[in-house]
Amino acid sequence: MSKFIFVTGGVVSSLGKGITVASIGRMLKSRGMSVSLLKLDPYLNVDPGTMSPYQHGEVFVTIDGCETDLDLGHYERFTDVELTELSNVTAGQIYSEVIVNERAGHYLGGTIQTVPHVTNLIKDRILRLAEKSQADVVVVEVGGTVGDIEGQPFVEAIRQVRNVVGREKTFYIHLTLLPYLGATHELKTKPTQHSVHALRGMGIQPDAILCRADHEVGEKERDKISLYCDVNPEAVIGLPTLASVYAVPLHLEAEGLGDILTKSLSLPDVRPNLESWRKIVSVDEEEHPEIDIAVVGKYVELKDSYISVIEALHHAGLDNKSKINIQWIAAEDVEKHGPEQLLRAASGIVVPGGFGKRGLEGMIATANYARTTGIPYLGLCLGMQIMVVEYARNELGIKEATSLEIDSEAEHPVIALMPGQKELHSTGGTMRLGAYPCVLKEGTLVREAYQEETVTERHRHRYELNNEYRIQLEEAGLVASGISPDGSLVEVVEVYGHPFMIGSQFHPEFGSRPERPHPLFREFVKIARSILREGGQHNLFKET
Repeated sequence: MSKFIFVTGGVVSSLGKGITVASIGRMLKSRGMSVSLLKLDPYLNVDPGTMSPYQHGEVFVTIDGCETDLDLGHYERFTDVELTELSNVTAGQIYSEVIVNERAGHYLGGTIQTVPHVTNLIKDRILRLAEKSQADVVVVEVGGTVGDIEGQPFVEAIRQVRNVVGREKTFYIHLTLLPYLGATHELKTKPTQHSVHALRGMGIQPDAILCRADHEVGEKERDKISLYCDVNPEAVIGLPTLASVYAVPLHLEAEGLGDILTKSLSLPDVRPNLESWRKIVSVDEEEHPEIDIAVVGKYVELKDSYISVIEALHHAGLDNKSKINIQWIAAEDVEKHGPEQLLRAASGIVVPGGFGKRGLEGMIATANYARTTGIPYLGLCLGMQIMVVEYARNELGIKEATSLEIDSEAEHPVIALMPGQKELHSTGGTMRLGAYPCVLKEGTLVREAYQEETVTERHRHRYELNNEYRIQLEEAGLVASGISPDGSLVEVVEVYGHPFMIGSQFHPEFGSRPERPHPLFREFVKIARSILREGGQHNLFKET
């Protein structure tokens, strides 16, 4: 049966529980353990699919089509384990199930209570993941902070798990903040003491405490936390802000957490093999040529909206021995100031996914700029649709060409709703979601990048290239280089003769890994690396 590691947070949010859980997963895999991971989210939304990116950041999509928290992206990137819908549980899902069960009479007319009905369902989801994955260890993150009202049922549920599976199969880690007071030049442990006190008041005694701090956590602070929080001194571990998140597993291993987990959970005593991971971090720390990549999007004010894009570019940069400098450009600013002023220094342009009309004309101008100047362009989901609209307007001469997302009454909708989407009235979980196969056309840039005929990638969209315009576009030089196996859906387009202008209807960023960068991002950065911009318009076609 699986062993369980539970990670809670205290004092403040955004301490990095997701990275911590992902790092623990990597550490366990390096010791030969199979792992699965789970995010418990206390918010009442059923899933993040309908939440604003400004509220929640990126919506990560699993292979089976579940819209999940962005932390699942961290889990997959660190562990290289493909997760499913079982790895993200929200309070909205749990309460919805309770209500459905009550309406169906499953509780035999009894009074419905948080304990045991809500907590039982949470426990069931945790144990179901363990059963389905058959993982040696399941690492569970409890979202929010200890003391949050909405998180209390989840804390109670993980407390009860110990009684179900046994004390020897559970381990509780509490991640907390040690603030630094400049006036006295010291780290303060009192917030941690209060946080652990609150956790113990809910029935959980942490087995280890990870102390986030911007300064080194000294022996004095560790001893104080050990004494007041009743945790072994070696299990009080400092977790400073590191230059790269990918260094966290190495740091935690060096601090002895791997040995503590192995001993406490009676795991096989196998020495960790983190050499490949260590190489990634060492390359990350080296000096490399810098590449300016412009990301032109709708939600650039919150970088977490594009966290998988950021990491995919980072992975591609590592593979190409290059440092990626992302220039964040709001699509609306391109509408106001024009592309030349904002994009003239970029060696490559990425237009990521998004929904709604805002900023779309700025993205279209961006695609035109990339196409006419020969600057490498990678369009993701919406970024592909933008390519199609731009090409239809300026190469086919259809000035009214647009997307039905922009104009629902459009005369020339080169981007249209997918079959089956017109009849839908619900917004949650109704898009084309999850992994689908794609056949790549021989002799194209995308086929060269993948070196495979058929690939499988993750989707999240309602709109697609309108097949009524497909022949016209191809004859004009916009190649449908990737299509669905039945030939009905265009999944990838590229501009014939351009050094690199590719748009994918799917989201390749979800599949990128530090040790295995995604082919499209890898080749995009490779070509961008060869582009030298000097502040003026740079026409690559004239130089090749």
